[in-house]
Amino acid sequence: MTARSTPHRGLKRRLADGERLRGVLLRLPSETLVEMAGVAGLDFVVIDCEHGPADTALLQHHLTAAAAHGIDVLVRVGSAEPALALRCLDLGAAGLVHPHVDNREDARRAVAAGHYPPYGTRGFATYSRAGRFGTVTAADHVAASRETLVVTMIETRRACDEADAIAGTEGVDAVLVGPADLAADCGFPEPGVIDGLIARAHAAARANRRAVMTIVPDLEAAGAAERQGAQLIVYNMAHVLMDTLRSLAASGRTSTAEDPV
Repeated sequence: MTARSTPHRGLKRRLADGERLRGVLLRLPSETLVEMAGVAGLDFVVIDCEHGPADTALLQHHLTAAAAHGIDVLVRVGSAEPALALRCLDLGAAGLVHPHVDNREDARRAVAAGHYPPYGTRGFATYSRAGRFGTVTAADHVAASRETLVVTMIETRRACDEADAIAGTEGVDAVLVGPADLAADCGFPEPGVIDGLIARAHAAARANRRAVMTIVPDLEAAGAAERQGAQLIVYNMAHVLMDTLRSLAASGRTSTAEDPV
């Protein structure tokens, strides 16, 4: 008798069940890092096609590696890029992260890019990788597509003012504040100003029962974010790797200096 495999529970369902999930943000193209994240037991990977390469052939390699290790992939696309969003989903991405969502209309466009009619405007195809190359029925493919996770990024003061409208848009699943772009938009004010705007956006997400996603540099920041209610913690892999490499380099210099002649 053949053992049944455990059905895969996607990120959207796991969030609905109240789970707190941890992943990594990858701007460096590397299927090996995707595999390592899966082997380590992380819940998801965010592939950055906004500030990193947007090569869909390369992205397919990353998605294939992720599938082999049972880890979900979210893709951050550029601003207002429905064509790229379509390709990412056809390749099998579990969801999309949309930058620079400033108002309800932007949020509606983000949702539309991630779903088939009547919920959105995504072009329909079952012969893609997401449709198992035409081996699933149209009904099953549509049902699976409804598990697509839609994350909207708030990155300007205007977006913080509109946070309740953005988070309240039907189909938005999570809100991510981009602190670097927000600081740039505000003219790099004192940290307290940005902290206040982030807190306002997070409060709007929670009020609308949306998950809060936060990008963090280390374990300490991750713990603090979870205590503040974040459900999706994303480690900035470039930051983690650079900190590790700098520590190793500093350790090597210290050891050399202390070695007896």
